[in-house]
Amino acid sequence: MDARLNLFASPIAGKVVKHLASAGFAIPDAVLPHSTQELVKIRASQINGCGFCLDMHTKDATAAGETPLRLHMVAVWREAKVYTEAERAALELAEQGTRLADHHTGVTDAAWENAAKHYDEEQLAALVSLIAIINAFNRINAMTQQPAGDYVPGQFA
Repeated sequence: MDARLNLFASPIAGKVVKHLASAGFAIPDAVLPHSTQELVKIRASQINGCGFCLDMHTKDATAAGETPLRLHMVAVWREAKVYTEAERAALELAEQGTRLADHHTGVTDAAWENAAKHYDEEQLAALVSLIAIINAFNRINAMTQQPAGDYVPGQFA
């Protein structure tokens, strides 16, 4: 499969992708655990059907020590016993933040309040930002049909 657009050859697309990536790097692991960040990115990418991002974030999570079981269970996190309550709250926020059109108020008060039980304001800001950034990347990659499978962990670090 060939991409519809070479994002790295386009000066405009390259600049946008660079700035999106820089925004993502603004969220340090000290504010929001790396494993939570990767789980959120994986879940949003599953919902949006972004193979490129799934390839990247599952490989980066594996390289960072995430277990195969937890990675395989992200799509069914509600039934899986392998996530903390905080991770579940982050995954729910990621789902609702990705599927904004599915609910007339976007993210429900219940989902927000549950996340707020586990994360302080700075962590919530990081989660919201992370969800927005991964959704932007998902949309760019899905629209341009970026191929998946060749990513090397840490390739864009």
